[in-house]
Amino acid sequence: MSIIKPRTLSGFMELLPGKQAQFERMTAVLRSTYASYGFAALDTPVIEDAQILLAKGGGETEKQIYRFQKGDSDLALRFDLTVPLAKYVALHCNELAFPFRRFQISKVYRGERAQRGRFREFYQADIDIIGDGKLDILNEAEIPAIIYKVFRGFGLSRFQIRVNNRKILNGFYAMLSLSEKSGDIMRTVDKLDKIGADKVRNILIADCGLTEEQAEEILRFIAIRGTNAEVLSALEGYLGKNELFDQGVSELKAVTANLSAFGVPEENFAVDLTIARGLDYYTGTVYETTLLDHPEIGSVCSGGRYDNLAGYYIDKALPGVGISIGLTRLFYVLDEQGLLNPQLPTAPADALVLPMTEDPAPAIALAESLRNEGLRVQLYGEQKKFKQKMAYADKLGVPFAVLLGEDEIAEGVCSVKNMQTGEQQKLSAAAAAKYIREALAANDGPIILE
Repeated sequence: MSIIKPRTLSGFMELLPGKQAQFERMTAVLRSTYASYGFAALDTPVIEDAQILLAKGGGETEKQIYRFQKGDSDLALRFDLTVPLAKYVALHCNELAFPFRRFQISKVYRGERAQRGRFREFYQADIDIIGDGKLDILNEAEIPAIIYKVFRGFGLSRFQIRVNNRKILNGFYAMLSLSEKSGDIMRTVDKLDKIGADKVRNILIADCGLTEEQAEEILRFIAIRGTNAEVLSALEGYLGKNELFDQGVSELKAVTANLSAFGVPEENFAVDLTIARGLDYYTGTVYETTLLDHPEIGSVCSGGRYDNLAGYYIDKALPGVGISIGLTRLFYVLDEQGLLNPQLPTAPADALVLPMTEDPAPAIALAESLRNEGLRVQLYGEQKKFKQKMAYADKLGVPFAVLLGEDEIAEGVCSVKNMQTGEQQKLSAAAAAKYIREALAANDGPIILE
C-alpha cells in the first residue's frame, strides 16, 4: 500500500495543542461574557438548503459559496452566521421569546482565495438581539458595551469602538440630493482608512458620478473630529434640514449616553462619521473596533442595526442589532505579531501523576483525589523508565509532575515537582492540590499582550 502524504488544504487552519489551548482561552472569554449578558447559546447546521443561503446572496456571495448536490438536494455550506440565524428565527418565531438574544461561535466557509490571515474555513463569534416589530435603542448601546467587556476580558485596554449611525449618512446624502447613490457612496467612504481621502474623492467623482463640490462636502462632513461631545455638537448645526438625519443624531446621542451608563470609558469608544459598513442591510447604528497600537490589523469586530432580519423567509418585521468577530483571523494575526501571552499554561493538564510502583491503584486514587479538588490531571500509565516519563512531562508542558513511589505511599504523601523551577517537595494530596492551585493562580494573566 502506498503512503499518502498528509497535508492540510490551503485556507484551513490546523493548530498544534498548545496553540489550540490559546484559541480555546479566547473562545472561553467570549462564551462567558456573552452568557453573562443573558444571551442563549445557539448552533445551526453547517449545511443548509442552497436556496435558503442564497436568498440574501447573489454576486460575490454566490461565487464564494461551497455548493454541491446530494441526490435531488441542492446544498451549501454556511458562509456566515447571520443568514442561518434569519432562517432559524423565521422557523421558530412562534416558539421564541422576543427580544431574542443569541450568541454563536461556529465555523463558516467561503471559497475565496486563501491568503495570509484570510481563511476558507474560519470561526465567527456573533451576538444578535432580535425584536418582534420593534427594538429599543438601548440594545444598540448594549452591544458595544459587550464588545468592551470581551476585549477587556482578553486583557486589552488600548482599543477603540467606533460608532456611527447610517441614518445620519443617508440623511446627509439626501440633503445633497444624492439618495439614489447613497449605497455606492457609503461603500466608497467605508474604504477611507484603507485607501485614503484622495482615492475616495476620485472614486466618488469618477465612479459614483458626484461633482467635485459634492465630493468635497462629503469629505468635510466625515472629517468632523473631536471628543464625542464635540462631534455631536457639530452635528447639531445640520439639524432641521432632513428628518432622517435628525433621527440618526437623536439615536447616536442616546447610544453615546447609554454607553457611558454601561460603564464604557470614553477613551474606548468614539463617534466616527467615517464608519459606514459596506453592507446595505445596516439601517441604524454601526460599529467597528480597532486595536489602537495595531491599526494595520484593521477592524477586529464590526456590526450594526438592521431593520428586517428575516424578510426573505417570513412576512413579519424582525429588526435586530448584532456584531461579529472574525475569531480565526484575529487569532492568526495576534499570533503572527507575537501578541498572544506565551506565559499562560497551554498544557492539557495541570498535573501529571507518575506511578512509581507496580500496583497503579494508589496513583489512580491520587489522580482522582486531585481531580476532585478541581485540577486537570493526567495519569501516566506507560511502563517506561523514569527519565522517559519526565521527558514526556516536559514535552507536554505540564506545570507539575506528581510522583508516587513506595516511600511516598508509606508516608501518606506525594512528591510534587514544579517543572519550571525544578523545586520538589512532599505534600499530602490535599496540600498538593492547594499548592498547585495557588501556583497556577499566580501565573494567570492576560491572553493578549499590549
